[in-house]
Amino acid sequence: MYYWVADMDRAVSFYRDVMGLSLVRQDGSRWAEFDVAGRRFALHGAVDGHPITPGGAAAVFEVRDLDRAKAMLSERGVAFDHEGDVAGQARFASFRDRDGNSLQIIEYAR
Repeated sequence: MYYWVADMDRAVSFYRDVMGLSLVRQDGSRWAEFDVAGRRFALHGAVDGHPITPGGAAAVFEVRDLDRAKAMLSERGVAFDHEGDVAGQARFASFRDRDGNSLQIIEYAR
């Protein structure tokens, strides 16, 4: 999965420094990849003449402790726009990156 971003350095900083993802590789302002529990999550830089449109799907990241993850992200400037739960299954919190792409952290019931 990848998201389009207008400013690669700003986006890499967000996903690396705010989200805590491990940057695997960056190809200038064109492409960046992160490791997320053995899977790849990528960013595609803007292409001249093509507007950036936020992703239609939400990238969902599993966390062990939703409250702790929300507190950490809030301290780093993340504003949550929706929180909820699926009775007996999971709790989640949704937010957006600086390009408007939808993100969600989720804690599954153990």
